[in-house]
Amino acid sequence: MLSSLRFSNFKSWATVHLPCAPITGVFGTNSSGKTSLIQFLLMLKQTKDATDRAIALELNGDLVRLGTANDVIHKHDASSVISWSANFKLDSELSVSDPSQKKSSVIARGRSLGIKGEIGIHGGSPTATSLSYRLGELAFSLVTRRGDNQFALEAKTVEEHAQTDFSFLRTKGRPWQLPGPVKSYAFPDQARTYFQNAGFLADLEATYEKQVDKIFYLGPLREFPQRDYLWARSRPTDVGQRGEKTIDAILAATIGGETRNLKPKAHLKPFQSMIAYWLREMGLIDSFSVVEIAPGSNRWQAKVRTRPGSSEVLLTDVGFGVSQVLPVITLLQYVPEGSTVILEQPEIHLHPLAQAGLADVIIQAAIHRRVQVILESHSEHLLLRLQRRIAEEAISPGEVKLYFCDAPKGVSSLTPLQMDMYGNIQNWPDRFMGDAFNEVATAELTRIERQKQFK
Repeated sequence: MLSSLRFSNFKSWATVHLPCAPITGVFGTNSSGKTSLIQFLLMLKQTKDATDRAIALELNGDLVRLGTANDVIHKHDASSVISWSANFKLDSELSVSDPSQKKSSVIARGRSLGIKGEIGIHGGSPTATSLSYRLGELAFSLVTRRGDNQFALEAKTVEEHAQTDFSFLRTKGRPWQLPGPVKSYAFPDQARTYFQNAGFLADLEATYEKQVDKIFYLGPLREFPQRDYLWARSRPTDVGQRGEKTIDAILAATIGGETRNLKPKAHLKPFQSMIAYWLREMGLIDSFSVVEIAPGSNRWQAKVRTRPGSSEVLLTDVGFGVSQVLPVITLLQYVPEGSTVILEQPEIHLHPLAQAGLADVIIQAAIHRRVQVILESHSEHLLLRLQRRIAEEAISPGEVKLYFCDAPKGVSSLTPLQMDMYGNIQNWPDRFMGDAFNEVATAELTRIERQKQFK
């Protein structure tokens, strides 16, 4: 689970620090940098998935297409350096040992893993210039020595008074020079070849990769519903960026006999029943099911009943909002516990009551399924429901972090919204969700002036 993200000199951001919670919400004006926050995470994920180990950052992949290095560097200043760091809370303790000792000794352990790096622009391409992992009180780093372009591998304590006896031991023979980081997050293979006791670096990289693999993304533009679906009996990892694999995911979970519950010790519900429950709670439909047109056909239809006693119809024949929120609900219930789900405008095409209900969907997934949710939204109704649930103690203020994003002079800034134990926001930004009071007041004054004309 992502604990925090920090980066500098990326697109409209000179610098940003984003501490994360089980529910992290980013609100703000258009073109304020909200999407760039998400894009940075997606860029890290597609860099990890890239097949080309020579790249430092995969700018153009399946998740996001960012153009050239000059397009992503802040103010198009190629002399700037993109620095970044991420911290992850691990499901279990990670420990690494020194294999050079006769008795394998643990040199570092912890329930959190930190990574940071720097990326410069050289010859128009991103180039990783430093890399460091932190575990417990030790940091293992690949850095450039001052005055040359050669890299050195070192281990240092990160606490002021902490001490360590560990150091990397060179393999006997010629002291070959180390190349730089691989794909911005990995140590070069030579690090494990040139040093006797550097094999554990692979454990750090593998743990980072595992955390990145647990990040799932659903974009704001989703597929239109279809009258029927062909399912090849495959099991997708998620619902797709546009929700195009939603029905596949529902069927895979259904055939697999998966169940979900609303809270600990509650009655287990079949997967489709849980999806139907939330659609009903949001006031969108009365029933939902995915059924095969004919046995063995592998063609399926999504059917809904909008009101009790009404006829069952296809998903294509009801309000568009149902098909647009279905991928959101499915993804939150489908991904493994401990995952991180990134949602862009999950409330799109929903009426206000359903937008508020979507907050309850997110809360249940975050608290009872341990699915971390990072969302970018424009919905006042979703925000108000989150505040209400905090006041009702359904969720604590510490489990929600909200931010306001703005870029008044073209440089993005992020303001943490301070919420008390009752869900009140103490530092509500000016015109955060528009200016409803001013709209009402101006309309009333205009009515008065117009009425005077008829007297």
